[in-house]
Amino acid sequence: MLVYWRVFAFLALLFLHSRGAMREKIVDFTHHDYNAMTKILHTFATKYPSITKLHPLGESVQNRILWVLEISDNPGVHEPGEPEFKYIGNMHGNEVVSREILLHFIESLLDGYQRNDEEITNLIKNTRISIMPSMNPDGYEQAKTVPRNDESERCTGVVGRRNANNTDLNRNFPDQFDENKAAVESGLQKETLVVKKWIDENPFVLSANFHGGSLVANYPYDDTPNKRSVYSATTDDDIFRKLALTYSSNHPTMHLNKAQCVGDNFKDGITNGAEWYSVTGGMQDYNYVRSNAFEITVEVSCCKFPSESTLERFWKENKKSLLEYLKLVHTGLSGFVKDQKSERGIEGAEINVLDRNHPVKSAKDGDYWRLLVPGKYKVKVSKRGYFPVTKNIQVNDGLATKEDFILQPIGKMHLKQDEGSTNLQEVLLEKKPVPVGLVIGLTLVCLIALSLTLALTIMLVSKYRNRGADRKAQYAAVHTEP
Repeated sequence: MLVYWRVFAFLALLFLHSRGAMREKIVDFTHHDYNAMTKILHTFATKYPSITKLHPLGESVQNRILWVLEISDNPGVHEPGEPEFKYIGNMHGNEVVSREILLHFIESLLDGYQRNDEEITNLIKNTRISIMPSMNPDGYEQAKTVPRNDESERCTGVVGRRNANNTDLNRNFPDQFDENKAAVESGLQKETLVVKKWIDENPFVLSANFHGGSLVANYPYDDTPNKRSVYSATTDDDIFRKLALTYSSNHPTMHLNKAQCVGDNFKDGITNGAEWYSVTGGMQDYNYVRSNAFEITVEVSCCKFPSESTLERFWKENKKSLLEYLKLVHTGLSGFVKDQKSERGIEGAEINVLDRNHPVKSAKDGDYWRLLVPGKYKVKVSKRGYFPVTKNIQVNDGLATKEDFILQPIGKMHLKQDEGSTNLQEVLLEKKPVPVGLVIGLTLVCLIALSLTLALTIMLVSKYRNRGADRKAQYAAVHTEP
């Protein structure tokens, strides 16, 4: 009988412990408005100060902060050789599932690190992860006012989709096919400018942004020059298909070849953006065209603002995909670009895979990351003031293939005054190596020219001497006559 009581007591303690663990969870399965989301993010930063940093990136039109939580073993700095990754949710304010699953994903990473989960700990120690749960907090606050019983508007409507200036943020980024670029730049919204600056100033390698209304992983390009809805492939189409397939294949239903939402028909749960429908000013294309980052757009729910009772299911469906996609930041090709003389990293060197014409640039410490599928590539690295280096490289499956590039400086520095300015800048005088054959040829020409010059000089001297003797003879003859 005593044994039974001990077993019962053990089970009771186990149950109470599990209940206590549940109570310790910071994020529950409810919708979190701006104030609730902000409180949760501050709680994360307070509870895990050694591996998080909360960044107030900027403000929305209605002065709500666009929060970014950074997760890293050395938060706040770019560590040499460590790739940077980002997730952005809730770009359309009424598409809210991503906002919730990203809050849960943050907690799963922080909890995993605390529990010494090997995979998660390794990711946090070797990746700078940045997560923005809501890019459009103003739109969310408007969307949440729709009555809960108005299922049609909450699932398929547009209330809260745009920002407070009635602008669709996913049509507001500078586009590669824009004709009037000045007009586009002047029309950028506060939220767009904040995220654009974030993209421009950080060496992100991989990214994804999340939406609702369908179930599919969408990859660039999002549009075409004539705005037609046809397949618009980048030169890295194989990489983008792999990225999208990684997300969809790790989702329990996204990859299935049957319609998950009304109107959907996506093979393997992926689609080229422009083939689905053309979008001008999309964020994923801006990332790829204007920065190092490869970004896809993931639609994670048929209903845009679903009931709270579905949120746990959405989290479970996306948890593995979020993690597996993040791990891809450690694939492809990576290394350092260094100065041969100083052995220091070179910032801003271009790493160009020659058949793709999409160079990425090295970060401030000379480190670079270039996503590639396994295969053989010819890679050229160049920077003004250095001799370029080209290598044939075999990129393997799994973790990134490591390859450093050592560049030899050329020329020497001198000062040149800017036109119309008193500022002086250092300019490189480029010196190119002269072929040996050319040097020999020029030397022979110079010797021949010198020989001809000497011969001509001798002839002229001899001629003038003879003419002088003749004149003396004539003079003498004249003066001896009577």
